[in-house]
Amino acid sequence: MSSRLKFYAFKWGGYRVALAFVLGCLLALSVGWWQGAVQAEEVPSGCEAVYSATTRGGATLIAGGGCVLRASKEGKVAVLKVIDGDTIEVAGRQKVRYIGVDTPELRPKAELYAREATEYNKRLLRKNLVRLERDVSERDRFNRLLRYIYVDDILVNAELVREGYATAVAYPPDTRYARCFAALQDEAQEARRGMWAGK
Repeated sequence: MSSRLKFYAFKWGGYRVALAFVLGCLLALSVGWWQGAVQAEEVPSGCEAVYSATTRGGATLIAGGGCVLRASKEGKVAVLKVIDGDTIEVAGRQKVRYIGVDTPELRPKAELYAREATEYNKRLLRKNLVRLERDVSERDRFNRLLRYIYVDDILVNAELVREGYATAVAYPPDTRYARCFAALQDEAQEARRGMWAGK
């Protein structure tokens, strides 16, 4: 083969490598876009704001922008004590029970995954300042405030369910986000997160 033909063959081979590289990049980008589109479609209609207030939707455990699903008139309050995975005590010695979720009981005897749920709740509340949001009821039969809990841009109730530390439980009439919490539980079960890991 003449040197000129060898040069063109080498040149065309280089073009093929470059073309294959470009096509591979385009394919990877399109797959990523498609997966993102599919993931976006998995969020139940009307639950977008709830999902955005979890780490799945971009919220982080670092101080963030402040996702508010419904404006709270109660402002921020200090957390005095984390009682368990779904109950805290805030300034004024008020006990607050999280709406729409249930974690394994820590007392009188710790149930399976109770300690992990409590520790994760503490981690979410690391800054000790929370914003409270009421649904319909003011208190439960134990005289605890019933609230959705926010830390920066995190809806704690939703994040506990999404990470498999709590189950979604609807107690009418406080069911504002019940459908969304149920969808987050399905996601946690499918991914085998937290308490669902061995099931």
